[in-house]
Amino acid sequence: MFGFEISSVPVSLPVIEKELHGSFKDIQWIMNAYTIACCTVLMAAGTLADKYGRKQIFLYNIVLFAITSLICGLAQNMPTLIISRFLQGMSGGAMFICTIANLSNQFPEARERARAFSVWGVIVGVGLGFGPIIGSAIMTGLNWRWIFLIHVPISIITIVLGYRYITESKDSNSQKLDIWGILFLALSVFSLTYFIIQSPEAGFTSTKMVLILLLSILCFITFLLVEKKSNYPMFDFSVFGISNFSGAIMGSIGMNFSFWPFIIYLPILFQTGFGYSVIFTGICLLAYTLPSLVVPPLAEYLTLRFKAKIVIPAGLFLIGTGFLLMRYGCIVENASWKTLLSGMLVAGIGLGFTNTPVTNTATGAVSNDRVGMASGIDTSARLITLAINIAVMGFILINGIFQNIKNVLPGHTNIAELHSLAERIISGNNPLVNKIGIPANQIKIVLADAFGSVLLFGGVGVWVLALCSFILFRLKQKS
Repeated sequence: MFGFEISSVPVSLPVIEKELHGSFKDIQWIMNAYTIACCTVLMAAGTLADKYGRKQIFLYNIVLFAITSLICGLAQNMPTLIISRFLQGMSGGAMFICTIANLSNQFPEARERARAFSVWGVIVGVGLGFGPIIGSAIMTGLNWRWIFLIHVPISIITIVLGYRYITESKDSNSQKLDIWGILFLALSVFSLTYFIIQSPEAGFTSTKMVLILLLSILCFITFLLVEKKSNYPMFDFSVFGISNFSGAIMGSIGMNFSFWPFIIYLPILFQTGFGYSVIFTGICLLAYTLPSLVVPPLAEYLTLRFKAKIVIPAGLFLIGTGFLLMRYGCIVENASWKTLLSGMLVAGIGLGFTNTPVTNTATGAVSNDRVGMASGIDTSARLITLAINIAVMGFILINGIFQNIKNVLPGHTNIAELHSLAERIISGNNPLVNKIGIPANQIKIVLADAFGSVLLFGGVGVWVLALCSFILFRLKQKS
């Protein structure tokens, strides 16, 4: 469910935007409300699971996930959907962290754990890999609401299986909740994300935006101070002295720097830029997500043979290579799904080589009583990076279109109107755009150039993070 929720929703966003009369910013918040909520609840869920039982907390949150998914499916406007997505993200994040903790505790031996996470990677891959085509089929046969409503029957099945087969486990030395740490980290991430998404319209130097950015910085500094002084920190920064843990966490950041944020915008490129249908877009996205289904078993085998310090940086390097290949395929003449295919496949293979080895390595690098905390840091690193880069990629995309249409329409000097026009282009509202004087073929060029900038940012950025991971794995471990 967690994987399906990530990969199926993006194909529905253009349709949701039109049906609920939303904007491009609403699309970003539909995804970011989920990821920020996941991040907010992660460490609290891990601590509660350690104290009261990992199985029990897992099952409770499956119930909550079903209820919030139902609310999402019944939403009649954008504010309701965004709020319900936040609530869905809270239960989804807790569900996910408890899944990792249960697996890690039930399979403590290295080879058993590797096999367990290999199977886990395949199941996550089913949701991630087939999410776009299943989501597209649901939208074609029913409507976008069933992308959320389908979680209700799946949740019921999961509750039955979890109750029957998961062995309850607790940590007798579990710590207290780090309420202040959770609060300040969540406020910092939310404020930074809000600043990135809203600043293009409000103005980066406006008093409101400057205050929000300062709030984000202040909250993050306060979070660091709280964690340093707390007797029960949610982030025990001493684990970053373990080279395998630090290298793996850099892998978590790398995956979510480019691959997962871009899946939000890839359907926009196919549907608005290339004019493909929802179902054909879903089929095309299989090349991007399906490798995450078939590669994890090979990745775990290679990790056991060649070590994570080789496999994880190599996986990140492949993701970056895939993004640069997609950039070339996006800006060439007569760009289409065919010109992007090789890049999507390479990026997907890189993700498959990185995803499960990162989690297995991070949780395996610490003692058994710190697995919950380690998996919480791992997942927090993923979701914080994801939330921020959904906003950053959206900013690069909007700004790229904005700069291009300024060149196409040199007589238009109203900044607000040009930003609105950029959002209309992303939304596929071409009739209104054409009235202003931008021909359809020029719109495609404008979009391709802007997406090329996003892909360049993602490719180069993940290459830098691959190098960082490579170096961190080789640092001398603190005693």
